[in-house]
Formats: sequence, C-alpha cells, structure tokens
Amino acid sequence: MRNRSINRLAIRGAGMGAALLALALGGCKGPDTQTVPTETAQPQLGLLTTLPILWAEGDVGTLLSGENTGSWVKEQLDARFQPVPIDRLTQLDDQRYLLMAQPRALAGDENVALDDWVRGGGHLLLLADPMLTAHSDYGLGDARAPQPVALVSPILARWGLELVFDPAQSPDERVSAGPLALPTRMAGSLRLTGKGHESRCELSENALVAQCEVGEGRVTVVADAALVEDADHPSESASDALDRLLDAAFGSASG
Repeated sequence: MRNRSINRLAIRGAGMGAALLALALGGCKGPDTQTVPTETAQPQLGLLTTLPILWAEGDVGTLLSGENTGSWVKEQLDARFQPVPIDRLTQLDDQRYLLMAQPRALAGDENVALDDWVRGGGHLLLLADPMLTAHSDYGLGDARAPQPVALVSPILARWGLELVFDPAQSPDERVSAGPLALPTRMAGSLRLTGKGHESRCELSENALVAQCEVGEGRVTVVADAALVEDADHPSESASDALDRLLDAAFGSASG
C-alpha cells in the first residue's frame, strides 16, 4: 500500500509539473516566434549626371577622407529612393526609374539602349540645360567639371522634341509658371518637331517641361538644371520644387 501511495504521488507531481511547464512556455515566445515588422524597400533610382549630386566637388584627399557627403539633392533622393550611379546607359536592365541631370554626351549605343529601355516601361526624368550657370572648382574643359551644355539632341529627336535656347534672356533666377513652379536660370525651351517615333509629348505652357509617353514608358524633360546645379546653396524654393518634379516624373513610386 505504501509503495502504491508513493507511485500515485509521483505521477500526480509529474502531471502538475508538466502543466506548470506548459503554462510557463505558453506565456513566453521565443525569438523565432516574434513578429518582426517588415519595411517596404525603396525603389532603385539610376542616376547619370555630371553635377556634384552624389559626391560634392573636392580633391582626392577629401574624397578618401569620407568628408565628401554629397548634396542636399542626394539627401532628398535618399528619402524616396536608393540612388544607384550609372556609368553607361547600357546597364539599365534592372532599373525602372532613371534620373539624368545634365548628363555627359551619350554614345550611339547608349542612345539606342535608353530608347529601348524607356519603350520597355522605364520612367525617365531628364534635366537638360542648354547653358549651365553652376559654379565649378574645375576649369572649362576639365573632365571633372559639369557638362556646360546639354548634348542630348539625338535622343530628344527620337521622341519628337528639340531643345532651343535664347541667349538674350535675363541671367537672373526666375520661377517658372505653372503647377511645378521650378526655379530656373538661363533656361532653354522645348519644341515639338512632329517627327517622333511612336511617341506622344505634351509641353507645359511655357515650354520648359515636356511629358511624353514613349512605348510602355514615360519621359519627363526639363530644359534647365538650375534646380539641382548648386550642391551647397539651393534657392529657397528648390526643395519643394524638387519634390513636385519627382512626383510628376515618377508618381507614387517616389512618394
């Protein structure tokens, strides 16, 4: 009898211990059961530019020191995208969005690649300044200096556009009319040639901006780069204007 009592007590104790253990485990979740909030990855934005946007102008020592942090434009792009520098436009296979701000002259195969990329569904914002007014630490002709004159006529012609410039205009900064209200300086204007290849473009009232449907893609062209040319001292309205322009060019992807 004594042995049976001991066995019953042992079984009862084991059952109670298991119940307590289950209760304790039920109140504690291991690290692998915790819900981790997921963050939506920002879309990549290809960037081809001769302006000091990703890296400010400086000598090699400044670049290597890590003190060269880029411009206010980069900070604003970082808030919406993952900017990815593009060396050649033949590298656009994985990009959906592209910003070209006063780019260097394009090679023939790059013009073809860019046109194909847009027609396949790419979204492009092109800032093409016919007379750049930005100050540079590098002299005219130095490969490190920004492109002084936009050389994008072949690709614009493909889309039925022509960039024109009036040298007699005032050199003072102005704000363009219309909903974008972009700060400009010695800006150009855009003209419809009627000779675009399977493209349809509309001009803003002052012909500063063209928005085009090209195949499955979309192109926004601005005939000035004053908005982003000054890395250190933007105009008072520049930040808001850049937001409006990114919204117009890329829609909800840049929100």
